Amino acid sequence: MHIGMVINEIDTELPSFSSTCLAMNATNMGHEVWYINVADFAYDPDERVHARTCRVPKKQFRSPRAFLEKVRGKGAQRERISIEDLDILLLRNDPSEDANRRPWARLAGINFGRLAMRHGVIILNDPNGLAKAINKMYLQYFPEEVRPQTLISRDSNEIKAFIREQGNCAVLKPLSGSGGHNVFLVQPEDKPNINQMIEAVRYDDYVIAQEYLPQAIHGDTRLVLMNGYPLTCKGRYAAFHRARQPGDVDMRSNIAAGGFSQKAHITEDMLQVAEIVRAKLIQDGMFLVGLDIVGDKLMEINVFSPGGLAGSGRLEDRNFCREVILALERKVDHMRNYPDNFDNLELATL
Repeated sequence: MHIGMVINEIDTELPSFSSTCLAMNATNMGHEVWYINVADFAYDPDERVHARTCRVPKKQFRSPRAFLEKVRGKGAQRERISIEDLDILLLRNDPSEDANRRPWARLAGINFGRLAMRHGVIILNDPNGLAKAINKMYLQYFPEEVRPQTLISRDSNEIKAFIREQGNCAVLKPLSGSGGHNVFLVQPEDKPNINQMIEAVRYDDYVIAQEYLPQAIHGDTRLVLMNGYPLTCKGRYAAFHRARQPGDVDMRSNIAAGGFSQKAHITEDMLQVAEIVRAKLIQDGMFLVGLDIVGDKLMEINVFSPGGLAGSGRLEDRNFCREVILALERKVDHMRNYPDNFDNLELATL
């Protein structure tokens, strides 16, 4: 296969990223992987989508760090290619990372991916589905039984009224963004500081005011879905539990906010949440998704560059990234066996 991997910037990729794990495994399995910075697309007068890319020669890599160093090094092959010559284009850039510094880059992967999709390239996740999920409001399209009670507003009086209705305990976070930035747990003793918390969140965005789930004190569980179902390898789930450091008063279990990961215990409640959201995810062409679950509630749905493959692989001693590449191989086979029979939305989760 010829695989394009769209990322924010090659210089900000890390060995621990799932994108690195996927690219290394695909290379080890004999496929060509072309890294594409989201700023390096072009739509030419010949009506074809092109991109400046880099890739490593086909060889076996044991270390994600060595693989990434090779991609960035002088030995990497750099070439301007036609996206339409690829079999698969993986949209692995995170729009929230570019929201402030490079707002023009947020939709670049989606928009150029749509154009490439017209000529038979399989785009994952489906770009039209990703356009619906560009911020955390996407969660509200799923059944109420699987998500916390939520208010989305910029009106401070409405937000404070919601907090009172929740017993003066709620979570505030921005509609866009990631990594736990500007996330606050409001408790009864925080009443004098509520206005400052609201202002900090709504300075650049709408405010999500969300029911606080007491179980969140123990962290949350990331469960990865592929083709609408929990991803497994040899009887183990691609999942991990994120917890806070002992004694940490910060409510965020996000790894970027200082949390740590450990093996997850996947409960029937979690599997039921995954089953309930499956139909909508398939409808939107979401091939690879990360669910953040607390108890029997879904806190977030991660469809842009969902992580967890590399981390859960280390914890469970399984190669989940290889399972993903095998699924991509099957999609390419479907496309070749049935040319013009399937559109991108159908292939995305087939």
